[in-house]
Amino acid sequence: MTPFIPASPELDALQQLDDRAAGHLLADSTHANANVSLIQIHDQRSAPGGVVRFKSILAQLEQRLHLWPKFRKRLLRVPLGLDKPYWVDDDQFDLEYHVRHIALPKPGDWRQFCIQASRLHARALDMDRPPWELYVIEGLDSFLDLPEGSFALLLKTHLAALDLADLGLLTEVLCDTRAKPSKAAPAPSWFADSPPGTAALLQRGMLRSMLAPWQAPWLAGRLLPMARALAGGLTELRPVTRFNSVVSPHRVFETRRFTEQEFETIAASVPGATFEDAVIAVCGGALRQYLDEQGELPEATLNAMVWQAGAGGDAPQGKHASAAESTWQARALATDVADPAARLAAVHARAGAHPPVKQRPVVELSVRGPASGEVTTHCLIRFIPVPQATQYLCGARMSYTSAMLPIRDGAGLAFAVTRYDGRVVISPTGCRELLPDPEHFALCLRDSFQASLAQATAKTKLLPSRRKKAA
Repeated sequence: MTPFIPASPELDALQQLDDRAAGHLLADSTHANANVSLIQIHDQRSAPGGVVRFKSILAQLEQRLHLWPKFRKRLLRVPLGLDKPYWVDDDQFDLEYHVRHIALPKPGDWRQFCIQASRLHARALDMDRPPWELYVIEGLDSFLDLPEGSFALLLKTHLAALDLADLGLLTEVLCDTRAKPSKAAPAPSWFADSPPGTAALLQRGMLRSMLAPWQAPWLAGRLLPMARALAGGLTELRPVTRFNSVVSPHRVFETRRFTEQEFETIAASVPGATFEDAVIAVCGGALRQYLDEQGELPEATLNAMVWQAGAGGDAPQGKHASAAESTWQARALATDVADPAARLAAVHARAGAHPPVKQRPVVELSVRGPASGEVTTHCLIRFIPVPQATQYLCGARMSYTSAMLPIRDGAGLAFAVTRYDGRVVISPTGCRELLPDPEHFALCLRDSFQASLAQATAKTKLLPSRRKKAA
């Protein structure tokens, strides 16, 4: 039953944060924030004249600000924290504050890029401004498998402002599907609306607190993490790994690129297994190898909290699931299985062991034991929606896209998975203290993939001879 709240025209016209967005805002701390960074690398050779100027990117973004209204909105907090914040126009909006131009030092290799991206991702956003920053990064001169002269785009925002299900739509706002798109219509004029007064915010917040105290997730959310921290401890986790620890303010990032066809070959080696199963099994193999080398591999299987778009896993091509449609599901990584093919079979067989759950305000993997009916999870795996058509930024072809995900206390490892241009990119984000050697972890990811592919390929080659003998 929803209580009657008197109308307030100046507040009713505004968008208020929902429980999901407010939960991400509440979960921020001095050492862990809900930043998500979209990363793209573009090849300038397809651009007019073979060069993209920073001022061209700035002009294109300015032309498209109206397509993503949150670009020019900031948070307006309710006095005394009585209610969830509202989105209001930023009357001091300055595009050049949000868009920045930097370059890697020589030699400009992949390791330098990962370090720079990690530092940018870890820094807290100014939540008194529209919560986003875009970095144009040049000097990528020594990247393997990427053309010389490529540049990167790193767009950092906050999960309070954007759900990861919308990252594909954000890419479509920034980019075009042709190197030479039709001339765009002039951007509409924009004037900032005045924010509501303090009195209106305070009155609405007090009324809601009095009339609906049982519907106060914003206030309850402030107390819940503290209560859980006091009630539980690391000893309750079953099993525990280094990634179920408190994280530091520092981040690390890495990437490995594979082909979609190779992953489809891996999935096809086990009857009924899906692309998603194959990715989970490869990530599980990497985690198994890494922890085993550290002498920290538990006997029981580790589990991942996997984000699914819509009811059936990945969203259809060309479509993007909304936050309301997305679900989380605990999935066994089968780290207790050494053989890659047997691990994939175990991942597939255990797929329905835990029912999906609707997206929560915050998916927490805190330093506590699971509540009744829950399963301990040790990392996140998120399949990031990406437009399937080739994307161009000011004529420069997008040759790579991935994301850096937020991590929290008790959830110190997260995998972002993208599919674009025939490639599958798996990008782990971690805490520097918990994952001090991200390059080695990426090698474990590669080793797990290669072992899985080798077995799947050998099995595929055997199939025709077996059929011939049977005939």
